[in-house]
Amino acid sequence: MATETAATTETFAEDGVRRRDWIHIAALGTAGVGAASVLFPLISQMSPSADVLAASSTEVDVSAIAAGQAIKASFRKQPLFIRRLTPDEIKQANEVDPSTLRDPQTLAERTKEGHEDLLVTMGVCTHLGCVPLGAAEGENRGDFGGYFCPCHGSHYDTAARIRKGPAPKNLHVPDYEFKSDAVIRVG
Repeated sequence: MATETAATTETFAEDGVRRRDWIHIAALGTAGVGAASVLFPLISQMSPSADVLAASSTEVDVSAIAAGQAIKASFRKQPLFIRRLTPDEIKQANEVDPSTLRDPQTLAERTKEGHEDLLVTMGVCTHLGCVPLGAAEGENRGDFGGYFCPCHGSHYDTAARIRKGPAPKNLHVPDYEFKSDAVIRVG
């Protein structure tokens, strides 16, 4: 009878799950559930809150901007300049050889195809972060008719490209898209 019990136990050990294996599986399963219950709140608290998501993009109606005018908006708590260029300003910007610029870019690279007359830039000087003048009516637009930074004297042209002064780069063009001919979405 002892041989019969030993043979049955060996067969069960070879064919099925031993008690020790079952205890290991149960312990690992419990540890996995415990780890998931700790990691889920940790990871979910890193997600951006609703107010941060709301500030991640801005929609602006550009239909009321006349040629030669600019407006100021806000994007991620920074000024945003949107200017509708006149045909003369477009011509002046296109006549400049990009290779002569400190930060070489053409007007076409700074605007969207089909909307070359609408220039969207961040209103933050690339030198030390001051807000340039030139977006509001009557403000100093600098030597090149674009923007002028009063802090250290950087001059930008009509395409918001640096032309004179200490700023190392052109005014930044954020990611934006046209939702319609009248509305742009920045961000």
